[in-house]
Amino acid sequence: MSEGSIRPDPPMAVDFAAASPGDGRTNALALLLLSMADDEFVIGFSDSEWTGIGPILEEDVAISSIAQDELGHAQALYTLLADVVDDGRDADAIAYDRPAEGYLHARLLDHPRGDWAATIVRRYLYDTADAARLEALVDSSHRPLADLVAKIRREERYHLMHVETWLERLARAPGEPRDRLLAALADMASDAGTVLAPLAGEPALVRHGIITEPFATIEAHWREGVERTFRGLGLPDLPATRDPGRARTDHGDAFRALHHEFTMVRGSEVGATW
Repeated sequence: MSEGSIRPDPPMAVDFAAASPGDGRTNALALLLLSMADDEFVIGFSDSEWTGIGPILEEDVAISSIAQDELGHAQALYTLLADVVDDGRDADAIAYDRPAEGYLHARLLDHPRGDWAATIVRRYLYDTADAARLEALVDSSHRPLADLVAKIRREERYHLMHVETWLERLARAPGEPRDRLLAALADMASDAGTVLAPLAGEPALVRHGIITEPFATIEAHWREGVERTFRGLGLPDLPATRDPGRARTDHGDAFRALHHEFTMVRGSEVGATW
């Protein structure tokens, strides 16, 4: 797929080509914003399902706050995308008015909520990868994105501290807590790298200074940090990413169920003002 022709096939997907100049900059920027926004939206909504059923009362508050932050980040990224694409849709329309096939979140986030250990594994793998991605966008040539990234990183720092504490707590607990953690890692680790899988149009992102390094370089640095942490906790190294070419497509039944949940109310009366 060429830089100037990135265009998701499903209906109601964001039409990048309509706003894309010949050099592919706008098209590539739109794809980056959509993938980041969808990541934040999907993990935020998924984690919000822990509200009221967390393992301890303190975690009901913590995970709810983190989920709310992620949904706020998604809204801000969708708003930037709406400004870039400029096709008449606002952030809510982009977020909710697409079929499940039109979402570009990483396959890591397709895994169902699962138990608490699974949630911690998914969030640790996502938060560390997202932190690496955000770092590569701090000096982005697209000023609105650089400004937003600076704000997001201040909140994400606390998310990472929270999940690192839980990862260590579960890894060092003998018996069932560690066993559940290892089971979740075995299930998800091969999808961890999908957050940083290269996007179509990446050459334009790098050439125009929207992102400072190719995704392969960002992923290599991220893996070094994660595997250093894992070795300290006696956890297995991350495997290679399975099928990286489909890192953000072919969403499964767990996401289709989640998509039904978060589009149900808006879809109940199409065209209504909420």
